[in-house]
Amino acid sequence: MTRYVAFLRAINVAGHATVKMTDLHRVFVAAGCQNVRTVIQSGNVLFQATGRSAAGIDRRVRQKVRELLGSEVTIVFRTFSEVEGLVRAGPFDELTPGPEVKCYVAFLCDVPRRKPTFPLRSPKEGLEAFGMTDREVFILSRRKAASRMYGFPNNFIEKELGVPATTRNWSTLKRIVELSS
Repeated sequence: MTRYVAFLRAINVAGHATVKMTDLHRVFVAAGCQNVRTVIQSGNVLFQATGRSAAGIDRRVRQKVRELLGSEVTIVFRTFSEVEGLVRAGPFDELTPGPEVKCYVAFLCDVPRRKPTFPLRSPKEGLEAFGMTDREVFILSRRKAASRMYGFPNNFIEKELGVPATTRNWSTLKRIVELSS
């Protein structure tokens, strides 16, 4: 049995695509997933599937989520081993973020057609993407002086790479790994 993590884009963010985690849990079970667990309200779902059932699990989950929310939602799937490998690799270990900087990982739906030259920066949003794997981008978000808010990197990364994505805070990913190890 393989363990997976599903990252749903724009779930319970600013009143958009509001869904109870109990309903999301129910949908994944109905799609054939086992040992389903939601983590935080932002659409992170841990689950298991056997080899035979895993083949179409993404299609079934997407269909059930669409039925629940009444619209299409971007869902990025990774094996738990892939997420655990990212956390163990520690792409932010050399940095000391502090209260003025947040660390994010953007999970891409596909490999970009061209590999970007890093760093990618958006000074207006206080964002800096400094590296990537084939389908994950590592980003620093600095507090913006004028608003004291942090820039959120998802739209920036999608525009720069031309690939749909969903972004998670580094602390969320570490928590997912801790809960599942």
